[in-house]
Amino acid sequence: MTVSRAIQDHYPPSFAHCYGCGPANSRGLHLKSAWSNGEIVATFTPEAHDMAMPGFVYGGLIASLIDCHAMATAAAHVERAEGRAVGEQPALRYVTASLHVQYLKPTPLGEELLLRARVTETGRRKVVVAVSVETGGSVTAKGEVVAVPIPESMSRARNDATQ
Repeated sequence: MTVSRAIQDHYPPSFAHCYGCGPANSRGLHLKSAWSNGEIVATFTPEAHDMAMPGFVYGGLIASLIDCHAMATAAAHVERAEGRAVGEQPALRYVTASLHVQYLKPTPLGEELLLRARVTETGRRKVVVAVSVETGGSVTAKGEVVAVPIPESMSRARNDATQ
């Protein structure tokens, strides 16, 4: 699998606190999403504290991974559609307007998860992203996420907190 630099590596420090992908969040997941062969991929290996019950991953973690991976996918997709490479300009940021997750089968704990994402719809005010979670060649969950550009109110709050 050919993977480029992670999309999240281009986020400014003021966005480094995200639970899913923020490097400044010591308790976060530190997810890294990147272009690979025409799709956005990421890997994550759940640990014992990510457990729902012995041997299986907590469903809320699966939803968090889908959510964060979809936001990176939306940002990278829009940059590419506008003729830019990720990181060429300040990173576009998106937030979740809607998240729908289908749990297809239990996800085993301790095995590497592969997240694959692709954009299914792009509109003036939203990007719809489909994400699958796989392990051992089997899809255990799917998600559809509606991403919207970060609202001005969140940008203002973020800027106020970092000053």
